[in-house]
Amino acid sequence: MSTTEVLVARGRKFAAGAGALTAAVALGATLSLASPAQATPSPADTMKPFGTVTAKRGLSARQYPSTDSSVKGYYRHRAQVGLVCKVRTQSVGGNSLWYLTREERGTWVAAKYVTNSGVVKYCKDVQRGRLIQPGGRNNAAKHAVG
Repeated sequence: MSTTEVLVARGRKFAAGAGALTAAVALGATLSLASPAQATPSPADTMKPFGTVTAKRGLSARQYPSTDSSVKGYYRHRAQVGLVCKVRTQSVGGNSLWYLTREERGTWVAAKYVTNSGVVKYCKDVQRGRLIQPGGRNNAAKHAVG
């Protein structure tokens, strides 16, 4: 093979490779425009209700929806609290609603001191499987009265 023939063969391979590269870049650009970004939250995540603690001194998170129940945590004033559902039990300051939080252990907070955003369903209307905690313990759902 002469030098000219070698250069022509290399030029053809280069042109074929460049064409394939161009096609791959164009396909990648098309796919990146067609698929949503990973950081975009799903509609289900943005629709989950949450509350803001309004008590100036903060709010105790309890094991069960009662002031007699043991305190399992604490929320500061203006803290954001994820909410699962609500029940009517012991009245606190004239408000008998309590919210089950979305925390790992599922604690309860008095609705008197939480301003909610979104619709918070009653616990009896929420799927029971969603109230079961990791590890199979279902203490929060067992004591939920709707």
